[in-house]
Amino acid sequence: MAKKLTVVISQGQSANPAKRGLEESLVAALLFEKGVDVTVVPHLYDLTPGGTGLLCLSGISGDLLVLSWLFPRAARWTLARHGILGHEGTSLLKAEESDEEDEEEGDETAEKPETSKGIGLPQVPNRRIYCVDLRTTDKVEPYVAEVRRIVGETNVQTFSLMSWISGSPKPEQLARYLADEKPAAPPPAAPALPIVPPASTAESGEAAEAAAVTRIEESTGRRWYPVIDYSRCTNCLECLDFCLFGVYGVNKADAILVEQPDNCKKGCPACSRVCPENAIIFPQHKTPAIAGSPEADGPSGLKIDLSQLFGAPSAIEVAAMERDTELVADGRQAVGLTIGIPKRQANKKTEPRDDLDDLVDQLDDLDI
Repeated sequence: MAKKLTVVISQGQSANPAKRGLEESLVAALLFEKGVDVTVVPHLYDLTPGGTGLLCLSGISGDLLVLSWLFPRAARWTLARHGILGHEGTSLLKAEESDEEDEEEGDETAEKPETSKGIGLPQVPNRRIYCVDLRTTDKVEPYVAEVRRIVGETNVQTFSLMSWISGSPKPEQLARYLADEKPAAPPPAAPALPIVPPASTAESGEAAEAAAVTRIEESTGRRWYPVIDYSRCTNCLECLDFCLFGVYGVNKADAILVEQPDNCKKGCPACSRVCPENAIIFPQHKTPAIAGSPEADGPSGLKIDLSQLFGAPSAIEVAAMERDTELVADGRQAVGLTIGIPKRQANKKTEPRDDLDDLVDQLDDLDI
């Protein structure tokens, strides 16, 4: 029997009626979906080690679909931080704001798993974890349609595995598998889904397989700590050098980790600004690039911070000011740019000129 897909609904941090309404509507709509179990937990980012929520999530061995009020990248690496690992599943659910050009591109616009250039994680279990942002749409139907698509995708994978273990599948079975092997385009908007309460089902005598719904009641406070995206992190240790609050450390293999998350200063994202690969995420920050937006690319390629051309502080200078603010608040001395400045800046004067230097000189000649 195929394992069920566990849909995890991570509640918003506040009791916002619109958010709570969407969460509860999703629970109700998924109640009688085949092949699905539902788990409701407090806000994913606020869960604490040893708490009921993380113990529950850690006990799930099959595929996961996590619906949270976070960017998918932030949700995925928040889970990984707590040892909840799996191969990245691709969601085809897109925001309603997509323009006509995006719609014509079809599957190419869906968020795809990143090609890892970082140190990665060892021993990832053979399962998939799909992460979806609940801010994508305020309608229930697209999420349910995506759940159905993923359940179908999971069943195809299970069928493929079992068929080749037990022997060659029949030709018609193989043809069906090959036709379904590639993810299909997002289904059209489904009609409003009828939600039948259990009482009326019992009265009609119709048998229905209700999903198991697990609700985790855990008192959590709002937390603030960095999350490392190891698909981008190159273990340069610049965050360890820059942070003066003991947040970072290294493991036995000398790989960077967030060792003391609660030492982090609430609201301060300075280490994220100095990370050369944008591998440090603060899921609750108001700036999408820092909060884990898929558009938060690393520094590869020719990039210019135009604000610097007009005298605004650079990202490094902003980070140093943010760190100094927290140092002074702790009764310590501000250090400015004298400690922990990224190594990639240390020998800047001795490096050969490149295209960026020439372009800056050309902009200087414009006298703007």
